[in-house]
Parts: sequence; structure tokens; C-alpha cells
Amino acid sequence: MGLIREIHGVLLSKGRGSHQAPGEFRRTQNWIGGTRPGNAAFVPPPAGQVPECMGKLELFLHDQPEPSPALLKAALAHVQFETIHPFLDGNGRIGRLLIPLLLCEQKALREPMLYLSLYFKTHRQHYYELLNNVRLTGDWEAWLDFFAEAVIATATQAVETTRQLVDLGSENRDKISSIGRAATSTLRVHRVLMEQPIATAKWLVEKTGITPATVNNCLDKLKRLGIVRELTGAKRNRIFSYTEYVEIINQGTELPG
Repeated sequence: MGLIREIHGVLLSKGRGSHQAPGEFRRTQNWIGGTRPGNAAFVPPPAGQVPECMGKLELFLHDQPEPSPALLKAALAHVQFETIHPFLDGNGRIGRLLIPLLLCEQKALREPMLYLSLYFKTHRQHYYELLNNVRLTGDWEAWLDFFAEAVIATATQAVETTRQLVDLGSENRDKISSIGRAATSTLRVHRVLMEQPIATAKWLVEKTGITPATVNNCLDKLKRLGIVRELTGAKRNRIFSYTEYVEIINQGTELPG
């Protein structure tokens, strides 16, 4: 559980929740919904039981008393973590992050790229109802069906996004190859932008090893080709966006309504 506490500490060190004991299990009672435990939608275990509960969750994650398939383990662990609600704040974020990290640890993923957060938020009401049904009636089957649907939908979207990015990169490389002698350097800049689509000229210099003057010349050519645009309008410390790349990875990330 040390890693989860460390991640929580980093996550809450700045911004929302920074004053809610980052990296520390709660020492007071919390609740979900309502204004007090008496009218809450759900009341997690008392603070004194959190270390024991988290210890049992850790045993499960380490295949004790017996191993579980990776996806099943991730689905069960998410509910257990959200039910324990071990921190004063940030439990939802950590619980969702636990899924891809666990799948990577179990070698089901090579990179932590399966993020179910948007699916959960898009189906927020149903998500909360299913969590509560597990707690109140033990209806694990409905939760596991929902979790499997979330994985399928998210993975399908990820495959489609990857296909679009590959096609975009190929199309843009063809455009760049037609510009003549500057193509070689410009392709190097483009390759780095495929890894990080919003970047400063200074950062691109560091990543490509090309001189600042050459990088700026490459960026001007990419602008003329309609591949990047400058975001700040300033003459110094300019920030460039690989516009269509960003549009593709943002597809489907808007919550309905």
C-alpha cells in the first residue's frame, strides 16, 4: 500500500485536495453524499479499520489466498478500494488510476493506457448505483458486466484513435517530404511532436539536438503546411500545437450534456 499512498501524495500535493493529508490514510470518518453520516448515501468503514481493510486488499492484489485473472482482479479491487475510501480526498481519482496500474503490474498491459474514467463519468449514475448494489446486496455480476463493457468501449476507442494518429503521421510526413532540403530536419521535429503534440521551441531543440534557428525554421514550415499552429501570439517563449493530433486525442473526451 506504500505505492498507493505515494501516488496519493503526489496527486494531492498541488491543487484540489492539497490540504487533505496527501499520502496519509484518513484518521476521521468520511461519507459519500449527504451532509453527515446519518443521511449519507454510503458510509465507509471507520478510520480505525482502514489499515486492516487496506492490508486485506493488498493481500488480494498479491494473489492471496489465490490468484485471479487480471481484469477480474482490477474490477474487484476498484470496488473494494472505493468502498474502503481510505483517504480524506482523491479516492475516486486513485481508484480509477489503480485499474491501469494493476493491469500493467499483471502484464495485461505494456503501458498504463486503459483509462476508464470517462466511461465511468459518462455513466456516472449507473456506476454509483452498481457500486452501492455490490455493497448492499452483493450483486457482483452486474458490476462485472458494466466493467467489461467499459473495457470494451474504451479499448475500441483507443484502437480507433491510434489508427487515426498513424494515418495522420503518414499523411503529414508525405507533405513534409515534398518541401525539399529542409525536409530532413523538419521530419525530426515532426517525429518529436508525434510524441508530445504541444511543445515549446526550446524543448524541441533539446529533444532533436537541432540548432534553435533550424528548429524555428522547421516550425515555420510546419505552420505553412497547416500541421502546427502557435498558441501564444508572442515573439518569445512560443508554444506550438500539433493541431490535428490534439483534436484526434480529444475526440470523445467531452462529457454529455
